[in-house]
Amino acid sequence: MLFSNFELLLAWRYLRSRRSDGGISVMTWISLIGITLAVMALIVTLAVRSGFRYEFVDTILGANSHITVYSGTIIKENGQRMSGISDYNKISKKISNVQGVRASAPVIKRQVMASTHERNVGVEVFGISENDLQAVERVVNPERYYGNIKNFSKGIAIGIGIAKELGVFVGDKVKLISPDGVKTAFGTIPRVSVYEITYIFQVGRYDIDRTRLYMPFDEAQNFFGSEGFADEIEIILEDPELISENLLNGVLSTSSSLSYWTWKDSSGAFLQALEMEDNVMFLILSILVLIASMNIVSGLIMLVKNKGRDIAILRTIGLTQSSIMKVFFLCGAFVGIIGTMSGVLLGCTLVVYIEVIFSFIDGLSDSDMWDPSVRYLSRLPARLELKDVISTILLSLFLSFFVTIFPARRAAKMDPVEALRYE
Repeated sequence: MLFSNFELLLAWRYLRSRRSDGGISVMTWISLIGITLAVMALIVTLAVRSGFRYEFVDTILGANSHITVYSGTIIKENGQRMSGISDYNKISKKISNVQGVRASAPVIKRQVMASTHERNVGVEVFGISENDLQAVERVVNPERYYGNIKNFSKGIAIGIGIAKELGVFVGDKVKLISPDGVKTAFGTIPRVSVYEITYIFQVGRYDIDRTRLYMPFDEAQNFFGSEGFADEIEIILEDPELISENLLNGVLSTSSSLSYWTWKDSSGAFLQALEMEDNVMFLILSILVLIASMNIVSGLIMLVKNKGRDIAILRTIGLTQSSIMKVFFLCGAFVGIIGTMSGVLLGCTLVVYIEVIFSFIDGLSDSDMWDPSVRYLSRLPARLELKDVISTILLSLFLSFFVTIFPARRAAKMDPVEALRYE
């Protein structure tokens, strides 16, 4: 057994000492509270960090294509230059048969002005068939929705941010104005058309909810004058994290004029920056835990000084330096273990009820602490992961045990004669 019952009992009695002259009890509480708060802060920060990454990646993958395939400029029979894919149905079917691809869909993607009730807002139109829209999980199963997606073919689907900006609801009509209109001898006439809103969705990303509009594919072709063409083909993968060279080569082999753009190409830099920020934040909070652990050193030094007579007596009756060191090491270890467990419990509780806490604070301050236009997410994400909890526990215990060694060694090397001389 690493520690004897006598050593455990003696350490616990020293830790519970209430002698006011040494201030031991006060320092113990300070050390305990410091470690608890530091561990709590680390748990909450890691949970929010994991929540941010999960929500961002989930909305990116759930509301966007994993791979976008596009073609170069095409010259039509009338001499008009267009950028698009002419044999999109054939290519889309071939891509769907590539191993690792779950679905592929030809899409018309343009930017227009949406107008109603004397309000205007710029939107990004996605022309897509009703069947292909079912593969966009975040739109089909959003955080909130109004209307029925089964009525998509009868009108358009818009993000909740667009609906708020325009002041519209399901059943209202929206005018779409495209500046890329019909060219005449008198100039370019903008394309204008009115559509009924059949579905409103909230995917949880401000930039998507504020700009995204879905329109039936055939109607988008007619509206933009792109009959027989698709702007791009969007691909949904079975596992978005696994974008191999074999998969990309299989996609490109379906046509000789295709290029691609993956979700990692568009969001990779952001995710790398987020990962670097996470590492820096973990380092800073680890230093905070270390500083909190240093309070144990102060408490133990005071304890050793106060218990000098006891140490001398224990040494004279036969207790070894190793046993003395173990006793005072256990004093610090108990503080570290209790503080760590308390911090983990408190941190996990805060993570579970973080939305309730924020709502309560918002109610008290009569303000919106979480602005989705700034943070791009509709709510504060927090995701408690086992590996984060374990890493926090191991870090806190390691630092607590490590800093405890030095005052414990000081106690073990104390000369009994010198300790009794000054009593």
